[in-house]
Amino acid sequence: MITTYNRLSLLKRAIATSLNQTVPCEVVVVDDCSSDGTQDYVTELVAQLACQGNNRLIYHRNEQNLGHSESVNAGVHRATGDWIKGLDDDDYLALNCIEEMSRAIALRPQAVICSCRAAQVTEQEEELFITEKVGPGKAFYIPQEDIHHGMLLEAVPFGTPVQVAFRRDAFLRSGGWDSTLDANFDDIDSWVKITQFGDAIFINSCLAYRTVWPGSYNQKFSLKTRLDTHIIIKTRIYALVNQKYRSTIPSLKNIEEYLKLHWSLVALKQGKVFKAAQLSKGSTFSLMAWKLLLQRFKHENHVNFLLYPHYSTFKYSSQILLETADYQWSYERLTLLRKYIQLRWGLVAFKKGSKKQALILFSSACLSFLCWQLLFLCLFPRIVKNNITFIQEVHPNKILVLKLAKFLNDTAEQSLSNIRELQIYLKIRLVQMALESRNWWKAFQLSLPMSFSVETWRLLFKIRRLQRANNQQPIVRKLILIDGADSPE
Repeated sequence: MITTYNRLSLLKRAIATSLNQTVPCEVVVVDDCSSDGTQDYVTELVAQLACQGNNRLIYHRNEQNLGHSESVNAGVHRATGDWIKGLDDDDYLALNCIEEMSRAIALRPQAVICSCRAAQVTEQEEELFITEKVGPGKAFYIPQEDIHHGMLLEAVPFGTPVQVAFRRDAFLRSGGWDSTLDANFDDIDSWVKITQFGDAIFINSCLAYRTVWPGSYNQKFSLKTRLDTHIIIKTRIYALVNQKYRSTIPSLKNIEEYLKLHWSLVALKQGKVFKAAQLSKGSTFSLMAWKLLLQRFKHENHVNFLLYPHYSTFKYSSQILLETADYQWSYERLTLLRKYIQLRWGLVAFKKGSKKQALILFSSACLSFLCWQLLFLCLFPRIVKNNITFIQEVHPNKILVLKLAKFLNDTAEQSLSNIRELQIYLKIRLVQMALESRNWWKAFQLSLPMSFSVETWRLLFKIRRLQRANNQQPIVRKLILIDGADSPE
């Protein structure tokens, strides 16, 4: 569905890319009472296509100029398809846009909205940049109950109409576009309302092109007007956030301060220093406003594995050590596990030519026959697979170490420094267990040499920081629909 007003030269391109889709679709052109020859051109094109037996192009003309929002509403009512792909006359689509969106939508019937990446282009179709990938796989979906929470915290960027398709029945139930917001957040307001009725799909491929130019509708509004409308939209989103997130979301006052800060920065980018000062109105002193702004730039709602790539090792080993339902932990068992890891990575060091490091790691572990036995079982998994019951009866630690060894083997590019840190981590756990069992002397013996180690304290702070981050609930769940890396653009 294409909305247009007095931009015939651009409209021709939008119509062409819509009619030439790899999957044929109905194309509805809504003319908001143009006076530049749009009516003659489109009606003639409709007639030409009809003579060829192609009735996919439909033309609707408003009797008077109604504005962008009402034109969208008219187009949706005129359309007959189950899904609507919106398009402004100055934008255009990749020829496989409908095909790729249809493919993803078919995998998630509960969805009511679908968004893709888009390229921002000049009037001469020169590519400026492509909107960022916002989730996993080639396509993913966000459950309905998470959407408004994500939108409130800027974690669910649907984008402009050129990026979005929506289900017609959900649009009609939502009441359509709000004409009081005409061309100023009217699209975002619609996405907010539509997503009350189902899930959201995101496709990590560039399937649309948005023209950035001074004649764009939203450029006609002042920054103050855009700020005020943005606050209205956030207020509407706030009211729709699922109950399970209510206790964690910022207050409306803090969100308003964040928006003032955001738009003051927009003004600064445009060189409007005085306007920036007017828009901020004290928001620069709000710590929560800055926190929300930084959170938006962060682009991550979970543990940052790039910040500390070996966190997964600590997390997994901690999980194993806490499996008390299957294993009754003792100081001896943890010591055995630590010695096994020393032996395991002593062999790795030897293979890499680090003979000195290998000798250090071998120093105590090599004297334990059981460690060598465990290592043998890990290096020959077929024997283990065929004798699991027997091995578990012989020594429960064998099964435990097999689990940890498999994890270490499956983790890419494990380094010797990572294993040294894991050694320290296990020592910390031993101290913790000694304290929990009130074995004060054993805890003192273990902790005394560690307390003078800078590495130990550094690791303690890392674990604490990452545990806190990991315990934070993700802003939204992003569940893969189509797996695989995004194809190169």
